[in-house]
Amino acid sequence: MLIKICGITRSRDAQSAMACGADFCGFIFHPKSPRAVDPAWVAGVDTGNMRRVGVFVEEDADTICAIMQAARLDYAQLHGAQSEDCARRIGPERVIRVLWPERYHHKAQLYAAMQTYATSCAYYLFDAGTAGGGHGQCLEWGDFAGLEGPHPWFLAGGLHPGNVLEAALESHAAGLDINSGVESAPGRKDERKIRAAISMVRAHYAE
Repeated sequence: MLIKICGITRSRDAQSAMACGADFCGFIFHPKSPRAVDPAWVAGVDTGNMRRVGVFVEEDADTICAIMQAARLDYAQLHGAQSEDCARRIGPERVIRVLWPERYHHKAQLYAAMQTYATSCAYYLFDAGTAGGGHGQCLEWGDFAGLEGPHPWFLAGGLHPGNVLEAALESHAAGLDINSGVESAPGRKDERKIRAAISMVRAHYAE
């Protein structure tokens, strides 16, 4: 089970995520977000072996590639309406494509959307709502059981220490994306919550 701690704005929070065993760490480059950060600052953040993800909403391929280089990012999470051509210019092996399952009436439609982006991403991420992110709401996790797409997918939306294991077990996701559910305030992570969420999942899958 892959675990991503997203919306990091402080070096100490990156250290907490790393110490607690997160696989990915996420930095948001959308200026309207309360968790927006500067590429130069991100470049200096020690993240150890965690894979570094930049979240982009409105930026084009040239801007994304420039920020990825400046911030030393491994992946670009396309959280907007970026085209397949944009993703291919970034490099499909470096793209996490966000999909909003609530846009689709049937699982078959979601699966078709996954197929559409199959050649332009390495992972998918399912988020709550029909656009944007940070809604703090949960998806119907059981709806995704048995869904096998061309690439692994992360589950996001309203995850916190109290529900993260249930979400993992019901959804059968390959990864979990946790943000506001491990915060004490927007952009301020709580190490106790990070540790509780990650340890709960790790303990179960280690059995």
